[in-house]
Amino acid sequence: MKLKTTLLASVIACAPMAVLAADLTIGFSQIGSESGWRAAETTVTKQEAEKRGITLKFADAQQKQENQIKALRSFIAQGVDAILIAPVVATGWDEVLEEAADAEIPVVLLDRTVDADKSLYLTAVTSDLVHEGKVAGEWLVSEMNGANCRIVELQGTTGSSPAIDRKAGFEQGIAGHDNLQIVRSQTGDFTRAQGKVVMESFLKAEGGENICALYAHNDDMAVGAIQAIKEAGLKPGEDIKIVAIDAVPDAHKAIADGEMNATIELTPNMAGPALEALEAYLADGTEPAKWIQTESKLFTAKDDNLAIFNAKKDLGY
Repeated sequence: MKLKTTLLASVIACAPMAVLAADLTIGFSQIGSESGWRAAETTVTKQEAEKRGITLKFADAQQKQENQIKALRSFIAQGVDAILIAPVVATGWDEVLEEAADAEIPVVLLDRTVDADKSLYLTAVTSDLVHEGKVAGEWLVSEMNGANCRIVELQGTTGSSPAIDRKAGFEQGIAGHDNLQIVRSQTGDFTRAQGKVVMESFLKAEGGENICALYAHNDDMAVGAIQAIKEAGLKPGEDIKIVAIDAVPDAHKAIADGEMNATIELTPNMAGPALEALEAYLADGTEPAKWIQTESKLFTAKDDNLAIFNAKKDLGY
């Protein structure tokens, strides 16, 4: 199927302008609820829509791309004004995105990107995933200060943009430091349960005394790994240093308890900037930047992690 040369032009030409936020109906295809961060993103997205008087149609894909494609086609059939999607994997979206373009429905990507013609979506609201991984790697370089370190890596869902980019960023962060070596790397599917299972296999294969550090692509896998490390009779955060990404409440609690060393924040509020961009676009055709970047921040034991934990729990994480 031939790709649209520009989704934006077709919507500007055909879609009604001056649409009030309260009149908007937006479909939201969420990956699932594989992590605390993901649950927080869902909560915040619903809150942001409600605050604006937007009707949000929500679909949980349960970590399956085929469910997301079905959801997008359902939203298109219902004639929603726009679609938000947090894509489970990066590839395989061109056909359904072109269907949305044919229906003059703008699509905004949340927290993940896709390998598709950029004209088929309005904008992507994400952090710099490569930067997140690089910050984690650079933190470990500084922490080791030249000492040798054998690293195990818990990757995210195979084929997802966070797994690809956070791995690439971490490798950039430790590049040129031969004292740091990734000895094992395996997917834990971004879940605590799998993080624990895979960490158990790492400990069995390498021996806990031969693992210096764990890098996890998200906090939930790190929290699962912490349990495996403790059950192996080791002290997480001391015997094995742990750095991960997301900065969910339980990561801050683990840092406060000395069981984790660092986390890089990924804000769950992707919907705020996304809905602002959609409101402006549907009102008068104002085109947003193709990428709206959110902030990332490193947290370590130097921060008041218990206070941060309590504040984030209050926000509904």
